[in-house]
Amino acid sequence: MVGIGPRRRPSRKGSMTDIPKSLLDQIKEFEDAFTVDRQKLKEIVAHFIKELEKGLSVEGGNIPMNVTWVFGFPSGDETGTFLALDMGGTNLRVCEIELTEERGEFDITQSKYRIPEELKTGTAEELWEYIADCLQQFIEYHHENEELTNLPLGFTFSYPATQEYIDHGVLQRWTKGFDIEGVEGQDVVPPFEEVLRKRGLPIKTTALINDTTGTLIASAYTDSEMKIGCIFGTGVNAAYMEHAGSVPKIAHLNLPPDTPIAINCEYGAFDNEHVVLPRTKYDIVIDRDSPRPGQQAFEKMTAGLYLGEIYRLALLDVIETKAGLIFEGQDVSKLRKPYSLDASFLSAIEEDPFENLQETQELFERVLGLKLVKAELEMCRRLAELIGTRAARLSACGVAAICTKKNIERCHVGADGSVFTKYPHFKARGAQALREILDWPDNEKDKVVIMPAEDGSGVGAALIAALTLKRVKEGNVCGIRDKNSMLTLV
Repeated sequence: MVGIGPRRRPSRKGSMTDIPKSLLDQIKEFEDAFTVDRQKLKEIVAHFIKELEKGLSVEGGNIPMNVTWVFGFPSGDETGTFLALDMGGTNLRVCEIELTEERGEFDITQSKYRIPEELKTGTAEELWEYIADCLQQFIEYHHENEELTNLPLGFTFSYPATQEYIDHGVLQRWTKGFDIEGVEGQDVVPPFEEVLRKRGLPIKTTALINDTTGTLIASAYTDSEMKIGCIFGTGVNAAYMEHAGSVPKIAHLNLPPDTPIAINCEYGAFDNEHVVLPRTKYDIVIDRDSPRPGQQAFEKMTAGLYLGEIYRLALLDVIETKAGLIFEGQDVSKLRKPYSLDASFLSAIEEDPFENLQETQELFERVLGLKLVKAELEMCRRLAELIGTRAARLSACGVAAICTKKNIERCHVGADGSVFTKYPHFKARGAQALREILDWPDNEKDKVVIMPAEDGSGVGAALIAALTLKRVKEGNVCGIRDKNSMLTLV
């Protein structure tokens, strides 16, 4: 649970006295570039709210604000056995989830598979065949010699998709390093199901969901105070429950205005127009050299995929513009390779508990072949802190924007993703930013608490499949395309 200010290391000012002025000046440059103060945070949140509203409008905006066709939170009484498929940026996970008779309880069996790098830029057919392979292996291993029929599947497809129906989804654009031709602008479910059909696998895609929506639903299943689901990992995103009457782009459905419907914000695309985010020259280079320049502006400043690259570019900038200031006379060729450092590199630096930064020294030598003197270590440590802190503070802006827009004064926020779960001080830094943005008195506990989420991409997917079949059984088929096929599952 996050309810405290940032944990601080013991002061290192004594060490700073040994740093040459030229390096102190460089540290100051980095501090000026990466520090985001309270006023700027509030400015970002004000613009964020406008962009969220724009995304719900008929005209739309940078933030897609995708309607998910998930109507309301689970009751906690859902039961049944469901498959869940979780396709993230790095791994593929297959789960079998039994929602038990005991309220809010579940059992889970799962297997994880690494997505080969070459698949990310291969063909669509290769991707679907690989996923089907994983599903087939899972079923054959866990249900050997069993006769299975009509297994309902919740498919967590963690990429921006337009959904006119919960059991289908048109990919808007690839993110997280994927760039497979011929998939953007297409419905991803039919080719996937065709591969399943050819293999004779008894699986029916009941719900295509985003991991963030799953995080929202899974967390609410076990905690009634959950109002927002977030991902802080390879990408960044949030989902929350909106009233249908506040979503002009679905007004034509004539749903009762107070109908709750989950919105997958896809707010990694916030400020693609570069109106308010405090971009550094390194952020500009990352955007320029990315597969999708001009897109995912917010994500490129906050997500785990980019933190190591921001760090690498900053160090390279010092080497190239201030000859001899750092790593003098050493071979820096390993540092020149794009994306050779990831967020775990920064995380390891921030976790170094030694006053002499011994672990950081060993890390640089092991990964980059560089031997750093004490002053260089101090600068590298400070740069990691600045980039990590900026990511956490900016990430809090999305949560604050949703709370402000929805007039949510108190709630729990379920958060998942490698940056949230593994990056040191990320939770505390985000909590501090929320305090500053939302003006909580110093003597008052946090009103909006970001805490570890339930398994959104697994349990959440299963729950949404369960909620969908429950709606079909009740005769409510709004947002369901393959109604006849779905009826065979209930």
